[in-house]
Amino acid sequence: MNHNTCDWGTVNPLMQKYHDEEWGIPVHDDQKLFEFLVLDAFQAGLSWNTILNKRENFRNAFDNFNWKIIAKYGDKDEQRLLHDEGIIRNRLKIKATITNAGCYQKVIDEFGSFDSYLWGFINNKTIINHFKSMKEIPTASEEAHTISKDLKKRGFKFVGPTIIYAFMQAAGLVNDHIIICKRHKEVMKH
Repeated sequence: MNHNTCDWGTVNPLMQKYHDEEWGIPVHDDQKLFEFLVLDAFQAGLSWNTILNKRENFRNAFDNFNWKIIAKYGDKDEQRLLHDEGIIRNRLKIKATITNAGCYQKVIDEFGSFDSYLWGFINNKTIINHFKSMKEIPTASEEAHTISKDLKKRGFKFVGPTIIYAFMQAAGLVNDHIIICKRHKEVMKH
């Protein structure tokens, strides 16, 4: 075990690359935010490692996470996705992704960008936690509950507080690298 990183970041090379190069870095790009929203919804009940291993398959299956295209998916697309062995073939999660793509565009229409909407919940500043061990990291937060509630009100699916907290961690709205992890300070420079 590497004592200068979060334990999960040493599971395998793919997880280490994700930990070292993406997790916790503030994301302000609407395309990347939608990608994380989709992937975190599909992660529900599964490991992040499973999702990372299928990430490129998801990218190909869901038109590079282009919400404008996904929002127009019909029955034919849904059937195509249900038969795509490269992704998680869960009908509810597939339908949720299509629904969420339309909702995502409505948020952009209202706020100018999903980035503005999302980061507004935390005053446009990453929440920096100072956890000493992975055991201290919560599965949700007050902010995740607030964002989840608002997204649900706007028609989004698979956006419960636990999924939203994982999304916040991935997109850098919260820095949950443990304090001894070399990335704890590094992500704050972004």
